[in-house]
Amino acid sequence: MAEYDYIEGKKRIDEILDNKLEVIEKDELPNDSDFTFKNSYFSWVTSIFVDIRDSSILFSDQDKAKVSKIIRSFSSEVIEILRKNDSLREIGIRGDCIYGIYTTELQSKIYDIFEMSMYINTFMKMLNKLLTKKSLPTIKVGIGLSTSKELVVKAGRKDTGINSKVWIGEAVTKASNLSSLGNKTGYKPIVLSNNTYINIIDQFIEKCGDNSKSWFDQSTHNEYGIIYDTNLILTEFNDWIEKNI
Repeated sequence: MAEYDYIEGKKRIDEILDNKLEVIEKDELPNDSDFTFKNSYFSWVTSIFVDIRDSSILFSDQDKAKVSKIIRSFSSEVIEILRKNDSLREIGIRGDCIYGIYTTELQSKIYDIFEMSMYINTFMKMLNKLLTKKSLPTIKVGIGLSTSKELVVKAGRKDTGINSKVWIGEAVTKASNLSSLGNKTGYKPIVLSNNTYINIIDQFIEKCGDNSKSWFDQSTHNEYGIIYDTNLILTEFNDWIEKNI
C-alpha cells in the first residue's frame, strides 16, 4: 500500500485544531457555496429516508436483469419526487435507501416534506401495479421523517476535492432509523418523529379536517421516543392509478 506521511498528517491536524472555526446559527441552512473548512452551520433541517423492505431477498434473486429493472424504476421516481423542492440541500442513495435533506426553518416547509412522503407512499401503489403487470416481484418501503436543529460541517481533505457535509443531530440519523421501522413489526409505511408531527399536524388538520388527526397512530419506541405512523396517500393520485393502471 502507499505510505502515509504521518509527519505531514500531524501538521494538518494541528492546523485544523488551531484554526478558529465559526459556528453560524442560522434558521435557514445555506447552499453548498457558503460552506468552507473554517465554518459550520447550526440550522433547522428535515430529512426523509425511503428504505426498501427485505432488500436482501430481492438482491439475492439470480435474475440480475429483473432486479436491476425493479431498483432502477423505484429509485428513478423516488429521486424525482425528492428533488423537486427549493429547500433541498442533499439527496443521495445509501445502499437500498434513498434520502433527501432539506432546510426547513418554516413549518410550511416541514409540511412540504411530509407531503413528499404521501406522494412516495402513493407512488408505491403505482409501481407495484406496474411490476405485477410485468410479472415482476412487488416491493415495500419504509418512509422515515425527522426534524431538528442540526450542526452541519463540511468535512474531508482540503484541496483534494474529496469532501462532503456531515450532519450532526437527530434529523438525519433518526429519519434513517425510522425508515427501517416503516412497513415492519406493526408500523405503517410512513413513520414520523415527534418533532416532525408537532410541526405538521395543525396544517394537516386545517387541510383535511379535525377527524384527520385520528389517521396517525402514536407510540413510544424504546430508542426513538414518541413517534407517529400512518398510511396516508394522495386521493387524486390514487384515483388516477385505479382508473389508468
